[in-house]
Amino acid sequence: MKTTLNKIRSNSPCKSGWAKLMRHLGKTEADDVELSLLTILESNGLEDTLWCLRAVDGFEKEKRLMAVAFAREVQHLMADPRSIEALHVAERFANGEATEEELNAARDAAYNAASAAYAPYAAYAAARAASHDAAYAAAYAAAYAAAYAAAYDAIQQKQIEILKKFLS
Repeated sequence: MKTTLNKIRSNSPCKSGWAKLMRHLGKTEADDVELSLLTILESNGLEDTLWCLRAVDGFEKEKRLMAVAFAREVQHLMADPRSIEALHVAERFANGEATEEELNAARDAAYNAASAAYAPYAAYAAARAASHDAAYAAAYAAAYAAAYAAAYDAIQQKQIEILKKFLS
């Protein structure tokens, strides 16, 4: 997956992340030269790379499947079956096997499960995986849930591996 500095800039990146990326690239101005997300990962790390997905045109299926893969890493923390079902529906939707109505219903059910449980952020990962801005939001929610499970570093390493698989 690729983007450009101009596309990233049009999404108002944070100043520190932008400066870090520009330094890494040895550039002083944004341009339209294709830029691999793997380069951004190398320069800025996982969180900034996931944020930059908003500056990638297309690849909606891959973004959603990546979000599901991230959420599945903390699926064992999901106590409510509505959360797990949201992952199944999000995956089916990405593969053209579920409707948008099914996706919305699964998202709503997962949010209700998360609200009922209040704190298990893993349930939010499932809900986000079924939402339209799934990749960034679910990855963030999955990492947040993992931190609560005292496994943030291991989960982040796994997310990097998953991200590299989708970007290759």
